Order: sequence, then structure tokens, then C-alpha cells
Amino acid sequence: MVVRTTDACEPAVAAPALPAEDRAARGALQIGDVAERTGLSLRTVRHYEEVGLLPPARRSPGGFRLYGDAAVQRLLVIKQMKPLEFTLEQMRELLDHLDELAAGPAPERRRQIEEHLRRYQELVTQRVDTLRERLTGAQALQNSLDDLLL
Repeated sequence: MVVRTTDACEPAVAAPALPAEDRAARGALQIGDVAERTGLSLRTVRHYEEVGLLPPARRSPGGFRLYGDAAVQRLLVIKQMKPLEFTLEQMRELLDHLDELAAGPAPERRRQIEEHLRRYQELVTQRVDTLRERLTGAQALQNSLDDLLL
């Protein structure tokens, strides 16, 4: 809820906060909106901001953190990297490369960034393969237990 005052003689009037869709259209999502869109907790969003994976949020006049769509997209990339056990530094490096690529670097720099991204692509492929192996083992255990209990 937003509180507006008209002058010293009139009482403060409570005005309803903007719906999340309106805040999104203005590029000003509050942390709860961002958490809901990404499936992350408020604490996790704050943590990623504190460790530098998410740029510091703008602040509303009332002190609320305000994020744009770019922050949501960044958090979704982080969320994809987390189960693949990337370190914070690796996440930061990949996000920096993605930001730089989006900014339209000179051709030589673009080639360098693409080479770094190819290395990350290889790492992701290796880690997905490892997860598949783990899942196969877990499914075998599940099947064994199912057979025992039938």
C-alpha cells in the first residue's frame, strides 16, 4: 500500500499499490514479484544481489527494491546453473559474458566471448551427463524398492 499526503491539514490517504502487471510494465518489479516469477525465495534474491550476481536494485521512494525484466532473466540463468553445481564465480563470469554479448561487442571481442561460451556449453553438457547417470542410478534403486514392496 502506498500512502499519499496532500498537505499538513488533511489526513494521509492510503492508495492501493500497483498490481504486479503494472509494475512490470513500468520496469519496476518489487522483490516479491521477482521471487514469484523466478520461483526463488526473497532471501535468495537478496543473497544473489549481495554477492554481486544481481546488480543492486533501484529503490522506490519508500525504500522498496525495484527490479527490471533483465534481473528476472539473470536470476533464471542463475537458477539453471545452480543444480549443475557452478560456483558463484563461474556464474558471475557467464553472466558477464552474456551481458557483454548483449551489448554488441566488436567482432574480435565477440569471437572471444563466444569461445568462452563454448567452454561453458561443454561444461553444461558434461554436468548434465553426470546428472543423467545419477538419475539412472536413483531410478534403479526406486525400481528395486518397488519390486520388493509389491
